[in-house]
Amino acid sequence: MITKNSIENLKNNLDIVDIISQYLQIKKSGANFKACCPFHGEKTPSFVISPAKQIYHCFGCGVGGDSIKFVMEYEKLSYPEALEKLASMVNFSLEYDDNYKKQDYSSIEKLNEYYQKLLTHNNVAHQYLLDRGISSFSIEKFEIGYAPTSQDTINFLKSNFLSLTDAQDFGLIDTGQNGLYARFIERITFPIYTLNSKIIGFGGRTITGHNAKYINSPQTKHFNKSRLLYGYNLAKENVYKHKEIIITEGYLDVIMLHQAGFDNSVATLGTALTAEHLPILNRGEPRVIVAYDGDKAGLNAAFKASTLLSHNSFEGGVVIFGEGYDPADMVKEGKIEELNSMFKNVKSFIEYAIDFLIESFDINIPSQKQKGLIEVNNYLKTLTPIMQQEYAPYVASALKINTNLVNVSQSTNNNFQKQVDLSQIDIGELSVIKTLLEKNELLELVLNTIDEDIFQTHKGEFQLFIEDKNNPMLRGLLIQDEVKIYDKDELYNQLLFMLIPHYTKKLQYLKNDKSIELKSKMRKIRELQDKIALLKRGKL
Repeated sequence: MITKNSIENLKNNLDIVDIISQYLQIKKSGANFKACCPFHGEKTPSFVISPAKQIYHCFGCGVGGDSIKFVMEYEKLSYPEALEKLASMVNFSLEYDDNYKKQDYSSIEKLNEYYQKLLTHNNVAHQYLLDRGISSFSIEKFEIGYAPTSQDTINFLKSNFLSLTDAQDFGLIDTGQNGLYARFIERITFPIYTLNSKIIGFGGRTITGHNAKYINSPQTKHFNKSRLLYGYNLAKENVYKHKEIIITEGYLDVIMLHQAGFDNSVATLGTALTAEHLPILNRGEPRVIVAYDGDKAGLNAAFKASTLLSHNSFEGGVVIFGEGYDPADMVKEGKIEELNSMFKNVKSFIEYAIDFLIESFDINIPSQKQKGLIEVNNYLKTLTPIMQQEYAPYVASALKINTNLVNVSQSTNNNFQKQVDLSQIDIGELSVIKTLLEKNELLELVLNTIDEDIFQTHKGEFQLFIEDKNNPMLRGLLIQDEVKIYDKDELYNQLLFMLIPHYTKKLQYLKNDKSIELKSKMRKIRELQDKIALLKRGKL
């Protein structure tokens, strides 16, 4: 176990404001700080952090505690795991009893060193990097390596007496039908670090023509790609210094931009910018530049980022590169001054979002112009009143209409109003719908498991999704950061959470129903009891 004395010393080294600010956007409020509570849906901050008492309390749902309790609840960690997480966040060395084993990072650290050495001996991988314009200095700075065959990785771990259990915890290896296998096989590797420079995973780029060009480490207790930014550990000091951060789409973009002097550049890890990234971006309150490719995926990602960042009042804007072109290409071609000019002359998040929405309609057709106006109005409602007023003339000019037609004070649909009235919603139900809007691959899991009757609060929204998932009234979900996008495991657990009370209530009604013949009633009761028992065992 961790010694009591060590725990007390750790507590003395924790500042609750600094800890919680790494997870939530917080704002000064008198002697305290406020935030929107992460444990229940709310739009008006009722989550109060007291630096004097080193505690937090939500006046909306009643949760509260110290830094350790917060990390336990937010990260879903055990008490010892939370202590180790906090210790790593503040660079504190815990002390352990002789019979306690703390998390050992040597498996992933040694494997990273092994991959780096292999790169120097792999001419194909090394030449690929040089051909992309990456210098030897950058290869060393970013610790780029090369993962060999699966068996070579397994052999390395075994021959160096590294824990296979730890390697599996970090997502480096897994067990299949034929035994152990490595997740990264014949790929250039990019180690991924936490904000506090602890390696917790890899990104990998194939050079053997594999269908998946890039892969990341899987979700583990250490690795959550929605809370990480590639290169942030190297960029953070420059972000604080220059009050600016550049967000790109890929590893090579970050590396090449750093190489060209834009050493405040980072990248999301194969995922769109999410609300979980915001606390990181808010550190030091920098101007945020979203620099994405000009293909369809890049344009859509830039729109989602713009709505998220503008909704949360971030300063900055968007840079879009020509289709088939990216920041890495420009650095390689020596277009540094052009890049510098692009980063200085960004399109604001609000302007980009408005233009993106309007461009999907032919405003020369009155009916299309009307639809465009509705779309833009729905977006403007997510902004502060001052911003709504400021950008009304911009909308009017873009749509070629009178400014007084830009009405942002009234809802045009009861369903939409219901969505933004966060005191009347079920976050879990809306998160299921939002997940389906963002992740088509999970659609079958949901539709094979539930129907609209499972939804107690948002049956209408689910029916709207089934009828037309592109309905503009659902767009509000995409820009509500209180509503989560689940991964597969989280979605699975939420479905269990919804189904158990549904069938329990159904069972109670059935038991009280005197209109059903007894034999049929007993059969149906047994069927429902079997379903509930199965669900309680964690099986859909």
